[in-house]
Amino acid sequence: MTTQTASLGQAIVAARKAKGLSQKDLAAAIMKDDDSGAISPQYLNDIEHDRRSPTSDHLIRQFEKVLGIEEGYLFVLAGKIPDEMRRKARDPAKVSEAFRAFRRTLTK
Repeated sequence: MTTQTASLGQAIVAARKAKGLSQKDLAAAIMKDDDSGAISPQYLNDIEHDRRSPTSDHLIRQFEKVLGIEEGYLFVLAGKIPDEMRRKARDPAKVSEAFRAFRRTLTK
């Protein structure tokens, strides 16, 4: 992914095009977390145009699996902290230090 990618939708579009997938093909490969089938091409279109964001960690991980984009990067672009990490965030001092370390790493 280029350093110019600024949003989740832009990252997904770039990766989808790099893999030669249509929106319909990618939508068919992203399974809903309730096992009721794939997401709709319209839902994917909304995500790619930043009108919607994936509603669950499961969907973000589906995009990682299909597109090969690092999960952590997708979570940041989605503005989301994975549920299992949020459940472990019990110590405010540790959470604050982790965010300070994260910021330091990005500004280097």
